Amino acid sequence: MSINPHARVASSQNGHAGGHLSNGSYEQLSARTKRAVERTCAWFLDQQQPDGHWVAELEGDTILESEYILLLAFLGRHDEPVSHKAARYILDSQLEDGGWNCYPGGPIDISVSVKAYFALKLTGHDPSSEPLQRARGAILAHGGADAVNSFTRFYLALLGQISYDQCPAVPPEAMLLPGWFPVNLYRISAWSRTIVVPLSIISACRPVAKLEPRQGISELFIRAPEDWPPLRCPGQKGGTGLLSWDRFFRTVDRCVKWFERRGWTPLRRKALARAERWVIDRFAGSEGLGAIFPPIVWSIVALRCLGYSDDSVEMQYCLAHLDGLVIEENDSVRLQPCKSPVWDTAITLRALASGGIKPDHAASRRAIDWLLEREVARRGDWSATVPAEPGGWCFEYANEYYPDVDDTSMVLMALADQSAPKSQHGSDWHVVEQATFSSLEDARRHIATTDRLASASKRALDWVIAMQNRDGGWGAFDRNNDHEFLCHVPFADHNAMIDPSTPDLTGRVLEMLGKLGRRQGDPVVTRALAYMRQTQEADGSWFGRWGVNYIYGTWQALVGLQAIGLPSDDPAMVRGANWLFSHQQPSGGWGESPDSYAQPELRGQGSTTASQTAWAILGLVAAGHAGSKAVTRGIEYLLKRQRADGTWHEPEFTGTGFPRVFYLRYHYYPMYFPLLALSQWAAAADPRRTEEAARQAAFGRWDMGFDS
Repeated sequence: MSINPHARVASSQNGHAGGHLSNGSYEQLSARTKRAVERTCAWFLDQQQPDGHWVAELEGDTILESEYILLLAFLGRHDEPVSHKAARYILDSQLEDGGWNCYPGGPIDISVSVKAYFALKLTGHDPSSEPLQRARGAILAHGGADAVNSFTRFYLALLGQISYDQCPAVPPEAMLLPGWFPVNLYRISAWSRTIVVPLSIISACRPVAKLEPRQGISELFIRAPEDWPPLRCPGQKGGTGLLSWDRFFRTVDRCVKWFERRGWTPLRRKALARAERWVIDRFAGSEGLGAIFPPIVWSIVALRCLGYSDDSVEMQYCLAHLDGLVIEENDSVRLQPCKSPVWDTAITLRALASGGIKPDHAASRRAIDWLLEREVARRGDWSATVPAEPGGWCFEYANEYYPDVDDTSMVLMALADQSAPKSQHGSDWHVVEQATFSSLEDARRHIATTDRLASASKRALDWVIAMQNRDGGWGAFDRNNDHEFLCHVPFADHNAMIDPSTPDLTGRVLEMLGKLGRRQGDPVVTRALAYMRQTQEADGSWFGRWGVNYIYGTWQALVGLQAIGLPSDDPAMVRGANWLFSHQQPSGGWGESPDSYAQPELRGQGSTTASQTAWAILGLVAAGHAGSKAVTRGIEYLLKRQRADGTWHEPEFTGTGFPRVFYLRYHYYPMYFPLLALSQWAAAADPRRTEEAARQAAFGRWDMGFDS
């Protein structure tokens, strides 16, 4: 990997890098930072739930409210008050040009817009009204309903607008394919798996709810449905020639439908029974199948297909968890795609610890107990390919079949912060003192919790290591789930058919490993480091799969590499830091739009946000630039925009569900990430720490500031 030998000089000449802050400058900025940190810490302590966890709203686009109304229409309930309140939320979210988008500031999305229009008609909105006329014009100008994705086609078929022949075939017989077969259930991503299995039941049973003609949306069709264009994953590489995977899977699709039309499905009953059992088994220990909105919705439809009544235990279970995603305020309703309590609690706990909240603080103890209670002890889908003992954590309150590497790594770091005997940093207001107890019983509880913490952490660490992919990186839910040819199946256009290694997630695992004492020379770390070097972009950045986008990936890569002992003058660290330097905006902040997923040339560009500015600061601090002018300007950006209650306003979506398809707004992102950035900067930029580092280096004892 080549490097421009003048890169660091150029940064310094442009005023980005600079030297360390003087004592006086640091003291002034540190005092303001300390007050900001205290405000945010106090705010978080007020937000803690009585049982010890934190959770904020997880916001998606209006596809959630629209699909909710479409489901209620299938169930014959679309005239209920909740439907009209959801429709009001959809209407309030309409763009000036008439359509709806996937994220604030984004272009019209045809699938989101068609479903929104359909939902509004189903809830009694007049198609001749100005909003629907405007919506219809925008939809037709962008290809009409003809251009919607595969999942939208299933909703249209479900409500009698098109035939299931215009939907991709999802044969339940796929449930019978053995694990050694090139195409089988466990070759696709966990989130797709939980969608595909109930969808295979629907595809086989072809349920249709008849609507009144006036409720239909044929006015959005440019061509007859049988002439609609073929479905394809957005941005997918590979041709459509005779020997392409695209052509192969379309041929399979046609063959499956040909056999179905003739009733030649001898294994259909066995396959449906297998699919039914698979779905119902995974209700256990979960907030609905997969604990996320799409599988819960498709499970409800699938249960209807299989003859389950609305008052059956299984149907009531699904409906209750769907209702749990509903947020009702005044005269409108919105839905969450899922809930994020483990994620929010782990990061909040880390941010509070960084901000000076001690492990023996009551809030910390409650949070630790809450997290330990949610350790996953069940063998989930991952065990089909990974011979390891269960361990780790999921994202939601309960989702035992699907713990993930990302949450598990974050929880491990949060627990490590709470068990550390002393601060990882050096600032006076970060010192973690010895725990004090009011009674012998209190001390005994602490010892028991410490033992539980150690054993849970050991199980989780072993599980994460077992999940490492052959390329040295990590995916989220499975190991070696990287068979790209599966991205060419016709229903793969949600752009998340597989779960391969990603640099952002691998960087987070490296951060966790480094925090737990695993450094270069460790075989697991060595393989991961090679992966990180291979995936660094030519401009020095890293791709971010789970956050928007290259700022997210570059931050997590730099932090992970520093944690395992990579020096700040390593070429990868230098190039990554220089990329962040070069994308700081005149305001001092950083920002990037989800546009960069479809147009990589827009990486690092977009409205500045508190969360993305915090990521950039954390990345530059990890790369050794805590005292730089760029980082100081970033700190000033955060301080100036903090509100009186310790929070920041951020309407932008900086979380990623499916790149190019679905994005997220984590309502805590603009709080706990700036808290982490401010407190870690204050420690790392302290001139006293820098002087101590120089003294230690002179005697060969400086170890990057991390305990082994």
